[in-house]
Amino acid sequence: MSPYLCHIEPERFEFEADVIARRPNAVLLDKSYFYPGGGGQLADRGTLHWNGSQLRIDRIEMEGRNAWHYFDEADIGKVPGDKVIASVDQDFRSMMCQLHTGLHILNALVYQRFEGSLVTGVQMAADGTARIDFDLPTVDNNELRRLEPELNSLISEGLQVNAVYLDSAALAREPGVLRSRSVAPPAQDDGTTRIIEIVGLDRQACGGTHLSKTSQSAPLRIMKIENKGQHNRRIRIGLVK
Repeated sequence: MSPYLCHIEPERFEFEADVIARRPNAVLLDKSYFYPGGGGQLADRGTLHWNGSQLRIDRIEMEGRNAWHYFDEADIGKVPGDKVIASVDQDFRSMMCQLHTGLHILNALVYQRFEGSLVTGVQMAADGTARIDFDLPTVDNNELRRLEPELNSLISEGLQVNAVYLDSAALAREPGVLRSRSVAPPAQDDGTTRIIEIVGLDRQACGGTHLSKTSQSAPLRIMKIENKGQHNRRIRIGLVK
């Protein structure tokens, strides 16, 4: 896959674009800084503006290399002009970044404490909550609840968060960066894999958007821990507002 523009310029939230194709409820732009979703993270939301008109974008769907920008249901029927100003919803992106970075910190703590337990599922929600499932058949749920203070201590430390790219040889030398039991981020066009590094704490493969420092996040609380089958433990977290 080609690098997403939102990875190259993560703080660019407004841009001009040409509409190069249309559907009754979507447009294809010649470029986009919207994150299209994936890996349990929701796609960016935002707006398109042209000639004094506006419509809301509520989801992105990838078809090959094409990112189709779908209209909010209330705006279906509007026809944008050939040139638009696109704006990414910064608050929504920030919420997703906070949840995603927090999940990486929680993942790191579980991986380090419980013998390299792998992730079996993850999903972030638009209400500022998320869930992550681990292969943890023998761990007492109270042990997982006790991770919350350390989770928030690491958030408040302001650890630097970087994106690096590893080729296949480097990836093979660092097996712990692949944490999912069944899914890995797709390789870039040059064969490298994107790695999110929380300096001094963790490195793991990921294609999502993240904070640049952990202290940019609100605190997180562990809301609920559930047993899902014989092996899976589901941890639900939420941003403290």
